[in-house]
Amino acid sequence: MKVFPSEVRELQEEVSLLKKEKNAVILAHYYQEPAIKQVADFIGDSLELAKKAAGTDAGMIVFAGVHFMAETAKIINPKKKVLLPDPQAGCSLADGCEPKRFKRFIDQHPDHVVVTYINCSAEIKTMSDLVCTSSNAERIIHSIPRDKKIIFAPDKNLGDYLIKKTGREMLLWDGSCMVHEAFSIDKLLNLHKEYPSARIIAHPESESHILRAASYVGSTSGLINHIAETDWNTFIVATEAGILYDMQKHFPDKTIIPAPAKENNSCACSECAYMKMNTLEKLYNCLKNETPEVELEMEIIEKAALPIKRMLELSK
Repeated sequence: MKVFPSEVRELQEEVSLLKKEKNAVILAHYYQEPAIKQVADFIGDSLELAKKAAGTDAGMIVFAGVHFMAETAKIINPKKKVLLPDPQAGCSLADGCEPKRFKRFIDQHPDHVVVTYINCSAEIKTMSDLVCTSSNAERIIHSIPRDKKIIFAPDKNLGDYLIKKTGREMLLWDGSCMVHEAFSIDKLLNLHKEYPSARIIAHPESESHILRAASYVGSTSGLINHIAETDWNTFIVATEAGILYDMQKHFPDKTIIPAPAKENNSCACSECAYMKMNTLEKLYNCLKNETPEVELEMEIIEKAALPIKRMLELSK
């Protein structure tokens, strides 16, 4: 467990008091900083967080994640106040799928079922037949009759992985996650030579050459579960570096090594700058002032809710 300075612990105590006072729940993604995760009511990946958002009795939801995640919580809970510590916390995948361009894309292929990865805007979800996460994507694709053609967006790497796993042909949107495309295959293979007994595990948003080097490919929660279920002791992990804290916390006797990034940076790993825009101080101010609030037009909420509810139903 990471030990923080007294001023950080005091701020954490203030956050804990405020959420009780305001009947708020704090949902945090695995990629958030440890100081935030320690005061969160629930930590998870996109599917787990969507389920928690759907089932919460709290009157207010504070989403420590990125904008599309908070939007999803608002879509599921239209009458509740949903807050996001930093409204500029976006997503390269969501940003790379602009609604007008996507509308033209699907209009050119009217006979296709539209499946979108949850990492997209609420407006993109309104154009979707089904939404998926990396945890349930295979199940969602398998739920579609084999005689139906499929558009998959916005992540081409996840889409390519699903084509190989399901055997389905899919028309892919040309989008990718800047975090998961940051890994260097050359550095990864050299690192593996240093730790020849290590297993490489990777998120399916990674590029195909990274996935081919991996012994296990899975969602964020899937990677954690894989470590829990195996007797293997050393892992090289190709996903956002925020997950390393949780892995080291849950498996202190195992060696967890971040996959190296192409560019040199402070941790030689791959971090999401958007996820790290949220801070404990912003979380405190967000709760105290009940702003910034995520607001969506009711028409968008109603249309986007349909594919999300189908996803949640198929994920039971």
